[in-house]
Amino acid sequence: MKLVVGLGNPGEKYAKSRHNVGFMVVDRLIKGKSVSPQIDKRSESIVFKVNNEAVLQKPQTFMNVSGKAVRQLADYYKIEPSDIIVVHDEVDLNFGEIKHQFDRGAAGHKGVESIIGSLGTQEFHRLRVGVGRPAVVSFDVQDWVLEHFAEDEDDVEHLIERAAEVVENWLNN
Repeated sequence: MKLVVGLGNPGEKYAKSRHNVGFMVVDRLIKGKSVSPQIDKRSESIVFKVNNEAVLQKPQTFMNVSGKAVRQLADYYKIEPSDIIVVHDEVDLNFGEIKHQFDRGAAGHKGVESIIGSLGTQEFHRLRVGVGRPAVVSFDVQDWVLEHFAEDEDDVEHLIERAAEVVENWLNN
């Protein structure tokens, strides 16, 4: 069993923000599949179980405290950290860049920091989805990731599609 964690913030206010790219990838992964969302109170998450092969998770805690939700679900399904992939926004990558990495530090990403702290290890997979940095240096990065994408909607959709393909490839290996 593998666990795909899409990071984001709950609520309509954040639905199309850069910070919710992880949620968008999970939504793309379930598109066209006959899976129903389940509310898992234990992990405070929306969960999609795909056969007996994978669990897709959208923690409904806020991003910066998502570690507890990931730990709860991993423990429940007895999933090892090495069988977890966390999909998240990355300001240190240009818009459109994607990097799949394993056993890396948080690099300042609060959601990833929370997961490392809760799992007690960084030995899990990360899919860093590039959302870029603001053009104006004085613009606060935390505000930037909470804003809606300024890029063309087709470009955003293409980015989400490519990220979902990387996750699907990881699931199939």
